Amino acid sequence: QVQLVESGGGLVQAGGSLRLSCAASGRTFSTMGWFRQAPGKAREFAAAIRMSSATTYYADSVKGRFIISRDNTKNTIYLQMNNLKPEDTAEYYCAADPSSLIIPARARSYDYWGQGTQVTVSS
Repeated sequence: QVQLVESGGGLVQAGGSLRLSCAASGRTFSTMGWFRQAPGKAREFAAAIRMSSATTYYADSVKGRFIISRDNTKNTIYLQMNNLKPEDTAEYYCAADPSSLIIPARARSYDYWGQGTQVTVSS
């Protein structure tokens, strides 16, 4: 059974940092990423990584503040979020796909999703 389990969300003040983790089990993936969804808004891409090459992709809104990384020995990805802003407040979802050819910023590309972890940034 494939599972993606996110952790690391919480409440932080603006300017602070959080580190999210997503542990995959049941199979390995070629592309993994993070999406987020704020109340009343559509789910949006944040960051993604190719698990073999470690090539990374970022949304403009998080570039320079967020860093995605992976640990293939643990089948886990991380999202280090620095200089957080109130507009980063959202439910953060981990996504994964067996293909290395998918468009990483497109949510429909991914076959597997985690349950989400809440990130709240206070001003």
